[in-house]
Amino acid sequence: MNSSLNAARRSRELAEAGDLVVDVLVVGLGATGAGAALDAASRGLSVAAIDAHDLAFGTSRWSSKMIHGGLRYLAKGQVKVAHESAVERGLLLRHTAPHLVRAQPYLLPLTPAVSGGQAATVMTGYRLGDGLRMAARTPRRLLPGPSRISAGRALSLAAPLSPSGLRGALLSWDGRLVDDARLVVALARTAASRGARILTRCRALELAGDGARVRDELTGSTFAIRARTVVNATGVWAAQLDPDIRMRPSRGTHLVLRPETLPGLRAGLHVPIPGESNRFVLVLPQPDGRVYVGLTDEPVAGPVPDVPQAPEEDVAFLLGVLNSVLGVPLGRQDVAGTYAGLRPLLAAGGRTADLSREHALLTSGSGVVTVVGGKLTTYRRMAEDAVDRVVALGRLGAGGSRTARLPLVGAGAVQEAGTVPDWLRARYGSEAGAVRALMAEDPELAEPLPTGITRAELVWAVRHEGALDVDDLLDRRTRIGLVPEDRAAALPAARAALAY
Repeated sequence: MNSSLNAARRSRELAEAGDLVVDVLVVGLGATGAGAALDAASRGLSVAAIDAHDLAFGTSRWSSKMIHGGLRYLAKGQVKVAHESAVERGLLLRHTAPHLVRAQPYLLPLTPAVSGGQAATVMTGYRLGDGLRMAARTPRRLLPGPSRISAGRALSLAAPLSPSGLRGALLSWDGRLVDDARLVVALARTAASRGARILTRCRALELAGDGARVRDELTGSTFAIRARTVVNATGVWAAQLDPDIRMRPSRGTHLVLRPETLPGLRAGLHVPIPGESNRFVLVLPQPDGRVYVGLTDEPVAGPVPDVPQAPEEDVAFLLGVLNSVLGVPLGRQDVAGTYAGLRPLLAAGGRTADLSREHALLTSGSGVVTVVGGKLTTYRRMAEDAVDRVVALGRLGAGGSRTARLPLVGAGAVQEAGTVPDWLRARYGSEAGAVRALMAEDPELAEPLPTGITRAELVWAVRHEGALDVDDLLDRRTRIGLVPEDRAAALPAARAALAY
């Protein structure tokens, strides 16, 4: 079946939804929900997957874009979670999304604030992390091992570092996504290619083990989707559909810096947080030239907002830690944008920073299976476990998961690679040639917008990636909207793409 998602397909499948009884209904289309839809559909089950907003509307688009091997969990003694992360990282790099996930170098600057003993402890951790890589059978050619480098080499990779007192740096490698929201889009489209009905702007008003009452948010009409089994993959909003669930979200805030703010930054940075033994602020250069700085881990009380806001105290904290290693400190005026995501943690005692990131499956009295916790890196395993559970509960007769070796849309070889720019291949993989053909068809579509995104990519998102409005285009299919001024500049092009 065609992998393209668009308004016409949504309308057609929405009209059919009320007449069907699907094997699996998935509520929530972040990474875990889209992954569950793909897992179930690839087993031959009939699937409907709904979201009140858009693909990757929630926490999945607010990550650090890291696909990591679980080193922090290993430091906390959470060996199972650490190994699981390393395995899933390897699958993404090698099999499922090599076009979206690649290796990223990180430096931990050895400043006067980092003692020799601390440096030795961190290097031991990096070597243990490399052991996880080996245990997960990820080739070293994909993830090089850690090393200590000289101050000169460190400054060549990260020119903004202060040279004063710099003894060198610890160099490590981990996985990173080109864009977390694009991973979710690829998951949803791959699920659609296997027959899953992907229905955005459809809000679950009531949920039970045999389906949901749903409202089309575009028209206001309500209808029922009947299902043999149901997966609640709504993350931090899970308790809104099952009041027996107790969540304790924590906020992760990031800063967005313009490309010219930290010139010469070729590697990411791990900047130690004062007073913490194994927590760092991450400085993450992006393919579009911007730099993300994050992240915090603060408990959040009260109602869960649709779009969390980054408070000024988080901004000040991140700037303070970042400036501890820079030659020229940054001020608030250098921050072009911010974003914050909420981690879907189950309620427990202690600091949210210390809570386990292991995912959990909870089954309600009516038979709804809720999957919460976990990390973006382990979305596939979370989805597999959730589908395993509903297959058993519903006696659906499906086999085991097939997603560990199932390439996502775009993961194949790029045809005519010499004619396709590297930046386009990095975002679209094997579909880059088709996006390039749009530019050739209409030269106006080749015009770049802020961050280098072209008008053709906006049109592609409308035709093939399920974008229904300008917010979908600017805030999720591209990340132009992370900087308000860039968003305003691209708004006319987004409106034109919807009408193209």
